[in-house]
Amino acid sequence: WLKVRAHSYRSLRTTQILVVVQAEPLIMALAFAAGGLPVAVSPVALDASLLVAPPAAALRGAAAVAAPAPSSGGAWGAVAAAAVAGAAVAGGRRRKAKMAAARAPAAASFVGVQAKPSLRGACMVVCAGATLPEGRKLRVAVVGGGPAGASCADTLAKAGIETYLIERKLDNCKPCGGAIPLCMLEEFDLPMDIVDRKVRKMTMISPTNKEVQIGQTLKDDEFIGMVRREVMDDFLRKRANESGCTLINGLFLSMTLPKSKEESYVLTYNDFAEGDGTSRQGIKKTLEVDVVIGADGANSRVAKEIDAGDYEYAIAFQERMRISDEKMDYYKDRAEMYVGEDVSPDFYAWVFPKCDHVAVGTGTVIDKKGIQKYQQGIRERAKNRIAGGEILRVEAHPIPEHPRPWRVKDRATLIGDAAGYVTKCSGEGIYFAAKSGRMCAESIVTRSENGTRQIDDRDLFDYINKFDAKYGATYFVLDALQKLFYTSDAARESFVDLCELRYVQEVTFDSYLYKTVQGNNPIGDIALLGKTLSSLAKNNLSKPAPMRTLV
Repeated sequence: WLKVRAHSYRSLRTTQILVVVQAEPLIMALAFAAGGLPVAVSPVALDASLLVAPPAAALRGAAAVAAPAPSSGGAWGAVAAAAVAGAAVAGGRRRKAKMAAARAPAAASFVGVQAKPSLRGACMVVCAGATLPEGRKLRVAVVGGGPAGASCADTLAKAGIETYLIERKLDNCKPCGGAIPLCMLEEFDLPMDIVDRKVRKMTMISPTNKEVQIGQTLKDDEFIGMVRREVMDDFLRKRANESGCTLINGLFLSMTLPKSKEESYVLTYNDFAEGDGTSRQGIKKTLEVDVVIGADGANSRVAKEIDAGDYEYAIAFQERMRISDEKMDYYKDRAEMYVGEDVSPDFYAWVFPKCDHVAVGTGTVIDKKGIQKYQQGIRERAKNRIAGGEILRVEAHPIPEHPRPWRVKDRATLIGDAAGYVTKCSGEGIYFAAKSGRMCAESIVTRSENGTRQIDDRDLFDYINKFDAKYGATYFVLDALQKLFYTSDAARESFVDLCELRYVQEVTFDSYLYKTVQGNNPIGDIALLGKTLSSLAKNNLSKPAPMRTLV
């Protein structure tokens, strides 16, 4: 009898399985890769959790397994490699499972039985695409130079991959609240001087103008960073350029899809950098690449080219206002979130501080044509705090509400807003955009062996699977919260009521600042459930409180 633990790597280049077998004193390891291109074998680290204690019955023997020969022709046939060892087990009693687990780990080897079991030298079969010609690296075009595209291009270029970053507007000011979590500064090595404000106070304001102050659980060195997208995006693009990425100031127009694995993508774009650099017409050019990454936002042209499907989107509308120094002092470390039917039927409105002004905005999915009405609503609600404000600029932009139906096709994929990585309820997208770009690049670097091999859709699905596994639960929970609390003013009043709870503030801020799921406190969860039910009942059954006046 043998117990076998098989690990299936379904997102790798081809179907691959690693099998580790332990039998006392027999050691057996079997690995095979079915189908695909030539196989490369590399060592991997395996921990003791792979080991499975043998059953009580002694192994009587093992039969050898023959590997089929590869088929002839240009493509490789099914390939299987096996190493099998068998031996009779001498009489005697097996040690107990705890004793077996406590000893030194057993070996997994492809060359036969070792006297002392050890996992050192265990191997995994890794398949990759065809090796590129000597002296040529994988060529990747990233369309869109926001946090997603710039982070992706930076990681690719650092690995030595031939990378092109196409951005149509290098001074783009996207209508965005500009909030980034604390962990992003360290994780993406962002300088503190791109942060305009360190928000340590968050005011939640209900439909009746009830104010709840959030931030009591923050430590002295914790804050939410407020940035201007034109500043942060410019920094990320310049860093990618310094890492070796070719930055193209141009407008992506279309691309010709390859008809075979050997053919390239041909991108057509208008190059705005020609001549004196002031022309917005540009000169039409083409670019041949092996891989295309769409990071060109909610209206992604790359997504249309690969038939990635449509998704629901919100309209975000924002006005940047310069207010008096006295009023600006109130917002120096404070952000405000307003909820109510008058400011958005399905989202929230905001007043966020920037370097020398505030951003006042709102968003909606279900009533896009009424966005001006809701913007007037937030102006009215916050009028005493932004009175006399001078409007510096007006911005509007679509924001995706969920991932696209398809995010990979052949050697093209989507990241950031183009893929649909904006959370509901909070509307956060900057961190997830940058993270998706980096994760996509890391998968390409690993699967192409630093740009020396071609990749295909299964290599790109590696990034998709990892991203969904890491953040899928976050998107699901925030979607549920939006559906529960953003549907009526009574539910919104309850939402603000719940923000008074210290447990809610602690879990919310820790989850946001460090992008790790917090909570798992049964007592706190039970108390929160009780508070939620009682608050919803009270606000739905009783008459709304009179409207308060904000000062």
